[in-house]
Amino acid sequence: SGMVDQVKARPEAWLDKGTRMIKQNAVNLLNLVNQILDLRKLESGALQMHPIQGDIVPYLRYIAGSYQPFAQSKGLQLHFLVETDSVKMDYDPDKILRIVSNLLSNAVKYTPEGGHIYLQIDQQQATSHHSGKLLIRVKDTGAGIAADELPLIFDRFFQANDSMTRKGEGTGIGLALTRELVQLMQGEIEVSSEPGKGTNFLISLPITLNSPIQESFDINMLNEPVLLSAVRDEEPSLSVPDAGDEAGLPSLLVVDDNPDILQFIAACLEGRYQLHFAHDGQQGIDLAIELTPDLIVSDVMMPEKDGYTLCDILKRDERTSHIPIILLTAKADLESRITGLEKGADAYLAKPFEEKELLVRLAKLLELRQKLQERYAHLAIDSTSSDGTGTDTAEDAFLQRLRSLAEANLSDPEFDMTRLSRALGMSRSQVFRKVKALTGDSPTNFIRNIRLHAAKNLLEQSDLNISEVAYETGFSSLNYFSAAFFEKFGIRPSAARK
Repeated sequence: SGMVDQVKARPEAWLDKGTRMIKQNAVNLLNLVNQILDLRKLESGALQMHPIQGDIVPYLRYIAGSYQPFAQSKGLQLHFLVETDSVKMDYDPDKILRIVSNLLSNAVKYTPEGGHIYLQIDQQQATSHHSGKLLIRVKDTGAGIAADELPLIFDRFFQANDSMTRKGEGTGIGLALTRELVQLMQGEIEVSSEPGKGTNFLISLPITLNSPIQESFDINMLNEPVLLSAVRDEEPSLSVPDAGDEAGLPSLLVVDDNPDILQFIAACLEGRYQLHFAHDGQQGIDLAIELTPDLIVSDVMMPEKDGYTLCDILKRDERTSHIPIILLTAKADLESRITGLEKGADAYLAKPFEEKELLVRLAKLLELRQKLQERYAHLAIDSTSSDGTGTDTAEDAFLQRLRSLAEANLSDPEFDMTRLSRALGMSRSQVFRKVKALTGDSPTNFIRNIRLHAAKNLLEQSDLNISEVAYETGFSSLNYFSAAFFEKFGIRPSAARK
């Protein structure tokens, strides 16, 4: 694969970060395999209960405590609330850990910074109908789940369509296993949710006293790999190298919520591009508008806004419509490609992709833009410059509008970048980067070239003297006009009359 080739090509550079990435993904894969195996064991009846009898409250407090660093690293507050001091009952420590860990892990992943997560324990006293129940509630102030998807969340491999719920890149296994384990213990699990406000899981387990008594909780009784996988996210994620702003290199914005993909692309392109990174679609849109990069590479499936939405918004925005966009997707089918092209994508790359393929795609887009620059540069000479197809793009319209503004203010020497930007409804830096990207020249030079070509036409076709021509085309200094004219055309203004 592309990442393997990277390691082979630069083994020393990848030794540390590569081994950390392998370890992280190995733990993730092990956890997924264990969950799938547990589901298979549940189906065949091979997954056995190993209950003990003891006070479950200290154990649940221990689990909550193990998740505190994970929650704090995400800017969240995790609250452990107990309505009863002690609940003695039969319970399987390993199964309880899996259930509570899955729910807490989801809550941390899907709750935005500054949010709250609650692990609440209560006891329902025995009645004539049951012997008492333990109530475990996991509540968060996260994104919530849409009403039409709520009945499906315990289905295997189900993932909500709402991009906000994809921050953790889940597999759709955890909640299915959680429900199966709860049912194995003769319990029930319910969920309620309100989009934008949070989700509430309620587990009720029967209180029985039939197992051997375990006076105190012993951590050595746990399945250690499960505990490690449950809190694996406490490890710092791989950092994406800061490539810095290397002068003269084209700028590239990479938008992807997968740190491994960011790491791989950074390794491929470091030293070739000025690299900027965004971790979700909305951040990508904001950075694209702020930075106006030369190129954008974006994943399709992301939180906040997906790649199709990012592409559609940026291609419709005059400030960013000219930027070539490559979409990365695991879905290489025709329908997905057509969707991307309809949203304005300039190219597609199917995952996994090779370093060489990425480099060639980027180089070809820059080469195409160079050809467009040569064409757009003629707009300073000929306002009717077109591709001859009658299907001029938004970029044609933008530059024609810029030219029209320059011509309407041709004799006004005070018409500068500030007034031009205000007239276009864009910032000075956005106008500069867009015009530079389209024409290879600055807006100031583009407007000056329009003035100079207008002056040349007047000298050739009118009876105005040189001073009048200079002032008519916005040059307040005759000396500056003569110097600029000579620099542009290689002759003095007086020679243009002959």
